[in-house]
Amino acid sequence: MSAEIKSHLTDLLAHALAAVAPGESASLIALERPKQAQHGDFSCALAMQLAKRLKRNPRELAQGLIASLPASDWIEAAEVAGAGFINLRLRPAARQHVASTVLREAGAFGRSDRASGEAVLVEFVSANPTGPLHVGHGRQGALGDSLCALLEATGHRVTREFYYNDAGAQIRNLALSVQARARQRLGGMGEAAEFPADGYHGEYIVELAEAYSAQQGDVDDLEGIRRFAVAALRKEQDADLQAFGIRFDNYYLESSLYEDGRVENTVSALARAGMTYERDGALWLKTTEFGDDKDRVMRKSDGSYTYFVPDVAYHVTKWQRGFKRAINVQGSDHHGTVSRVRAGLQALNAGIPPGYPDYVLHKMVTVLRGGEEVKISKRAGSYVTLRDLIDEVGRDATRFFLVSRKADSEFVFDVDLAKSQSEENPVYYVQYAHARVCSVLEQWRQKYPDESLQDRDIARLGESDLSPLLGARELALLGRLGDFPEAVVDAARELAPHQIAYYVRELAGEFHSYYNSERFLVPEAPVRLARLALAAAVRQVLRNGLALLGVSAPEKM
Repeated sequence: MSAEIKSHLTDLLAHALAAVAPGESASLIALERPKQAQHGDFSCALAMQLAKRLKRNPRELAQGLIASLPASDWIEAAEVAGAGFINLRLRPAARQHVASTVLREAGAFGRSDRASGEAVLVEFVSANPTGPLHVGHGRQGALGDSLCALLEATGHRVTREFYYNDAGAQIRNLALSVQARARQRLGGMGEAAEFPADGYHGEYIVELAEAYSAQQGDVDDLEGIRRFAVAALRKEQDADLQAFGIRFDNYYLESSLYEDGRVENTVSALARAGMTYERDGALWLKTTEFGDDKDRVMRKSDGSYTYFVPDVAYHVTKWQRGFKRAINVQGSDHHGTVSRVRAGLQALNAGIPPGYPDYVLHKMVTVLRGGEEVKISKRAGSYVTLRDLIDEVGRDATRFFLVSRKADSEFVFDVDLAKSQSEENPVYYVQYAHARVCSVLEQWRQKYPDESLQDRDIARLGESDLSPLLGARELALLGRLGDFPEAVVDAARELAPHQIAYYVRELAGEFHSYYNSERFLVPEAPVRLARLALAAAVRQVLRNGLALLGVSAPEKM
């Protein structure tokens, strides 16, 4: 229910508390939604919390609180239930008020300042610049960007960061792969060229080799090839992310951690803290002291560092940059990294809390077309690219589908479903509900030009008499609209953007049912305006919810 209604009910309970138990803090008042509708709209356990301290029977205390509630036009009934719960049931007027609030607040409905400007760094996508972005990166991008939008909607100051792994063995293999193709091109396609065992395949490697050769690049200059290939793939990834509607505030290069000496400084700090030891020519970190199942190698016998060491150094920079909260959105294949990075940060004894950073780990995506799994993109050589999906089904469908399931659940992306115009396609179903409201409002403008409003004045519909909204479907829709602010708060707190996808799907479903059962442009002006206000409020909340997911709200379909 809207914050305005919850605030009103909290004020009423605070007044009752002051009368029944003077001196007790109103901060104890917490309103919850009962799991069963017959128990009312809100439930409060205040009496049970106070009973022991006040040495009173909780049911009797609850009854006293109810008797002391001030009169309210929004409360239909207040009852004692169970061991001492106070159940509150709202009058239709309270629900009807939600539509007015939605239209008045417009795009701000559902937003709050609960986080009071807390700074948070969200790192996501962070793809190695070794090839085009795949659908897993797409899922990470959709989740991460929606999570940032949710955090911003709840008052956080969010910084979006992309970490480029532009150093290490994978980058060397990329350079060797491009070099091999360039040499093959110079020697003729019939001549074999030595190709790295762990090299990258796919047409994009050939394209890079041709582009490098076209600018008269020296095929023996491996470092020059590396710089060229990384720059070209970074540019391509940036273009794909732009097409996906994702932007970043910062780009952080792994290579800078080595150039600035941060990796060496981190390793030295761990050694000084007594958290390392040498064995078999390698340097080990005592990660078992922080819950890991075994100690981990930091520096191998050949002098190179294992992949989690620069990750620890990188997260030190996050903390030093003032981000007391950091969230990483990564694939589930990074599960082992979680404990190692956290162990490394704890071993530094630098005041970083044990749970730093937070992680959202997502599982990979299976793509289906025609009932068959699609495993390869010709250009990428071994996986389906994000660009493939965007080009085939569009940005909106791609983003909505990839964020519509809990991150740690398996997900099947059905291309045929994403392209279909049916109620089985969730993004089409939600967008169609928005377009339907736009159509109704346009018909109203044409049929009743003297009373209809332009979009910039649509809030005035909320000033209409909404008392005619008494039908079961209308009250259910109003209740669903009132749930949106809490849905946003819950999704942000639980780092679960899929909850917003679920919410807008449910709201759209209830509106479609209402649309199919009632007429809007009825002759009776009070009923007509009330129903149009409700429809306009639904449109606004759908628009707000879709915006959090990075999905458009079309006016026509």
